[in-house]
Amino acid sequence: MSNTTTPSLSYRFSPRATLAALGIRRQGLNLFGPVRDHVHIGQKTITHTPVQKLYDAFIAILAGAHGFVEINKRLRSDPGMQAAFGRQGCAEQSVVQDTLDACTEANVEQMHHAMDAIYRRHSRGYRHDYAQSFQVLDVDMSGMPCGKKAAFATKGSFANQRNRRGRQLGRVLATRYDEIVVDRLFGGTTQLTSALRPLVQATEQTLALDEHTRCRTVWRIDAGGGSVADVNWLLEHNDHVHCKDSSGTRAQSLAARVTAWVEDPRIPERQVGWVTVAPTAYSRPVRRVAVRCRKKNGQWGVGVLISTLSPHEVLALARQPVDRVTAPSAVLLASVSFSDQRGGGVETSFKGDKQGLGVTKRHKKRFAAQQMVTQRNALAHNTMVWARQWLTPYVPSVRSWGIRRMGRDVFHVSGQIVFDHRQRITQIMLNQADPLAKGLATGLFALLGSEFIVVNLGKT
Repeated sequence: MSNTTTPSLSYRFSPRATLAALGIRRQGLNLFGPVRDHVHIGQKTITHTPVQKLYDAFIAILAGAHGFVEINKRLRSDPGMQAAFGRQGCAEQSVVQDTLDACTEANVEQMHHAMDAIYRRHSRGYRHDYAQSFQVLDVDMSGMPCGKKAAFATKGSFANQRNRRGRQLGRVLATRYDEIVVDRLFGGTTQLTSALRPLVQATEQTLALDEHTRCRTVWRIDAGGGSVADVNWLLEHNDHVHCKDSSGTRAQSLAARVTAWVEDPRIPERQVGWVTVAPTAYSRPVRRVAVRCRKKNGQWGVGVLISTLSPHEVLALARQPVDRVTAPSAVLLASVSFSDQRGGGVETSFKGDKQGLGVTKRHKKRFAAQQMVTQRNALAHNTMVWARQWLTPYVPSVRSWGIRRMGRDVFHVSGQIVFDHRQRITQIMLNQADPLAKGLATGLFALLGSEFIVVNLGKT
């Protein structure tokens, strides 16, 4: 009788077994490949290459680290998750920090090219069907507080933080898909009026916009980018704009000449009306809508929207019945509603990243280092959005979940990672007590089927 032995299995507990499973999925997609191909940091390799250390920083952000000091706690102590992301070890947190500090402006430019390649390969925004619908791009700025000794840290606009120093983060969001197209870091005093053009130009490169796609692209911008010069610059590129006028004085003057105001049924004490003064300052025809809201002191706060969209187009974008195009009040309210949707787009993305990814917690003194961190944050945001897309067919409730809940609930289901005698992952067993485990196990098993990895609830 022959003696046979069953190859031994080894088990590694991970508090983030679901993230490990998604790490295997990302490995199969070669998500970080463009970074390895494009970014070349002038630092000697001892144990881990510079790009491997950047990869460790990226994994740590996905694992919930709000500071890179947490790499040792969240990643280095979890060999199962390291293996799932294709790493045989993890760099110590101080070594990762040294690599970020060694980055130069040339490395930042290389990272921008790598991010473009990743976005083009994996995003839905790049594959948007322009013939079917408009591509809506939201542009905005958000304050990023930091220490006063950091490069380009100055007093600027930081919500509820008077005299705080920091930098500004400019963002372009493909709103329909919740994907960050471009994130760029600026000095603390930079406002949207001076950041708009670099952001638009970077977006045009990322999305490879041409004359055919520009005319099907809508730039939705806050008042900071609504100067006559900026709007005309966009109009000359044949883009559509839907933005606020940057001049408060001009808005007051135009609103004073509105002949008929319409009550907004969605927001009490808000009225809208058509501006009848000819828009002679603009290089293409635009429609303007005056909006006024009653302030606490009883006076009116006034703004003006500028739009190149036709009534049919604005009704469709505001998700209103297009058969109401003959009702002037319906088009008015749709124009304002479409502008209000910025609050659920780029503004919500900033809030989600600050709460869920801790983007305001990771500070680097050197500007190039902070720019590299900014790109890690953007990639983590998009990775979470793509993971949500993958899992939605199996766990429909995650469709409406933001970045914070994805990181807190979806990525933090504990379990066992099983290795065979060759130290290859063969099985991931999720904690049955977790309320999301059942649906996630089904979805992750489907995603990892081509890798021959079983995902279950601990049942063999």
